[in-house]
Amino acid sequence: MRPEHVAELVKYRLEQADVALADAHFLLEGNRSAQSIINRSYYAMFYATLALLQTVGKVPSKHAGVISLFDTEFVLKGLLAKDLSRDLHKAFEMRQGSDYRVRETATFEKASDLHQRAAIFVQAVKKYLLDKEAVKP
Repeated sequence: MRPEHVAELVKYRLEQADVALADAHFLLEGNRSAQSIINRSYYAMFYATLALLQTVGKVPSKHAGVISLFDTEFVLKGLLAKDLSRDLHKAFEMRQGSDYRVRETATFEKASDLHQRAAIFVQAVKKYLLDKEAVKP
């Protein structure tokens, strides 16, 4: 893929991350469904991760593959902090639980905490991409 196409995809995925994060914030401020806040917070992290993976030319089709490649390409190589991996894994588990497990109820407090972690995650990814000049400010 040509570098300008990669840059466009990175920008697009970061825009998706920003929108999902803003959606989560809107839901949080409106005291809305914890399940929806968790979903949008997770997707903010997921889209930011897709932006990263574009830069290494690896974008799997499944969520578990995206998370695994985040770990192998960025965390295990020391490019991004381990706590970001922990937060991404936790967000995935929470989203799976709140979206697919009927008896698992998400609390507003957990949703609020995940939103904060998602904001930190997206910011860390943006900083990394800016530092690597994969995106322009």
